Amino acid sequence: MILIMGLMLVVVGAVLMLLGKWPSTQSGWGWLGRLPGDIFIKRDNFSFYFPITTSIILSILASLILYLFMKR
Repeated sequence: MILIMGLMLVVVGAVLMLLGKWPSTQSGWGWLGRLPGDIFIKRDNFSFYFPITTSIILSILASLILYLFMKR
């Protein structure tokens, strides 16, 4: 189980590295991190970013993936 989870981390890391070099978007993430509900406040010398919607979606996806792999 630990080997499978390690391999999954390697694959996810490789995918994230490749997405960073994707030519069509500036950051490689596209919509991720800029969803409605993500809080972004920018003032003169202060900026605050709290990706609440992105965090919820990533949590749901991680829960579904873990549920599918841990299901017996």
